[in-house]
This record gives sequence, C-alpha cells and structure tokens, in this order.
Amino acid sequence: MSTRAANLLGAFACAALLGYAYYAQYVLHLDPCPLCIFQRLGIFATGVIFLVAAAHGARRWGRFVYAALLGSAAAATIGVAARQLYIQSLPPDAVPTCGASLRFMLKVLPLKDVLVKVLSGSGECAKIDWRFLGLAMPGWVLIAAAALGAFGIWANARRRASAARA
Repeated sequence: MSTRAANLLGAFACAALLGYAYYAQYVLHLDPCPLCIFQRLGIFATGVIFLVAAAHGARRWGRFVYAALLGSAAAATIGVAARQLYIQSLPPDAVPTCGASLRFMLKVLPLKDVLVKVLSGSGECAKIDWRFLGLAMPGWVLIAAAALGAFGIWANARRRASAARA
C-alpha cells in the first residue's frame, strides 16, 4: 500500500469514528461531556493530518514530520481518553462535582483556564451511558487513537519497498 493510500485510509477511519460520535449524540441521544468533545477534537486533528499528508505526498523527511504529527495527535487523544477512564473509575464520593458547560466556559474564561478545567474533569464525565463489549466509549477511543497513531507512524515512517531495494 502506498503512503498516500495509507493516509487516505487513516483519514477515512477518523471520519468514520467522528460519524459514529455524531450518530451517538443525535440519534442515540448521548450528550458528550467536555472530555468527550476534546477526544473528538483529537480524532479530528488526526484525520486532518492524515488528509494533509495524503494530499501533500511528502518525500523523505516530510513523511517523518507527518509521522511525528500523527503520533502527537494520537498521544494527546489517548491522554484525554485515559483521563476520562480514570474519572469513570473513581468511587462515587470521589467524583468531581459537575461544572459549567464547555460552551459557557469558552465564552467567559481564557483558553488556558478552559483547558485546565476540562482536563480536571467533572461529574458529567464520570457518567457511563454506553458500553460495548464491556468497555465505555473512552476506552474504545483510546484503542482507536492508539491504532491510528501506530498506523500513521508506520505508514509515514516506513521505508518504501522501492527505496529499500536500491
């Protein structure tokens, strides 16, 4: 598989994940918490990087830059998903209290404060509304982000077959 095709496949996978997230929100009526929205942003960023890498068709060092960007976006998404899994694993009396909505915080707080408050978590992030095969949605996002990151690094950092023979 060419690097360009692999990057397009990665972008398609990200689009499919986001499509399911919106399906869960608007059809299954599962309202996303602030950490869920940050996970969506991470998957979106990963998808955009895959798409730009596919369109650019970089050579040599450019592919390593895309591999690093994909790994970084995936790592950030994994971190947010892991944080939500941690909050969901807390006993009920240790769960943080519910805070203001993300929309409200973005209107009244500086971006740095919004990031700190969201990553601190809130009570709504501890609620588990959905499970598949025993895993809550952030668990599946963590697995998907790890797979996408590994795939993106492999697809962009590998030596192409024609270059390896030379």
